[in-house]
Amino acid sequence: MTSSLLIRQLEKTVNSGGQPLTILQGIDLEIKPSDTVAIVGASGSGKSTLLGLMAGLDQPTAGEVHLLGQRIDALSEDERAAVRGQGVSFVFQNFQLLGGLTALENVMLPLEIRGQAKPRQQAQALLQEVGLAARAHHYPNQLSGGEQQRVAIARAFAGAPKILFADEPTGNLDQTTGAQIEDLLFALNEQTGTTLVLVTHDPELAARCQRQVHMTDGRLQEVL
Repeated sequence: MTSSLLIRQLEKTVNSGGQPLTILQGIDLEIKPSDTVAIVGASGSGKSTLLGLMAGLDQPTAGEVHLLGQRIDALSEDERAAVRGQGVSFVFQNFQLLGGLTALENVMLPLEIRGQAKPRQQAQALLQEVGLAARAHHYPNQLSGGEQQRVAIARAFAGAPKILFADEPTGNLDQTTGAQIEDLLFALNEQTGTTLVLVTHDPELAARCQRQVHMTDGRLQEVL
């Protein structure tokens, strides 16, 4: 596999008030394995829409999306989910932990789904790594925002994903906690060599990535 992600002439148009509204147009992007890439731009510029298309959570109006060596834009929802199951993880702004599961159970879940051996031991080790071993049996509503995002990061790295999509991972956190989460995210990324695609409006966070691409009016431009 020469690319973790390859996009060619991607477009996304939606219906708005009976009229077509173009959100993305003419997007070309290639991301190599182990790259760290930040997608930056103002609110409403199409960053999160692009991330959803990259990950196969949505389908483009036109163009091609190749994820982990497979073209996914023409696949069914179930087929795209199967590709994601082979090595794609997410970290979201709002954490998206399962409220009925403890921190440990949230981290165990992707390991169990993938049939990993000894999921409990692996999950415990990941929680230890993110500094939450003592909170393993707490539920999300018993954790602070920063703690919830630490659990979400531990869950994202469970099963050694090939590519990690992070959508404003520090957006709901205060500055100090956000900086700690950034450090943790990049430390784990460096340890594992996971490809990281990061959507952010924070220029300091974006600057920590090897590459930055800027979204403006639905178009993408590399920041040199």
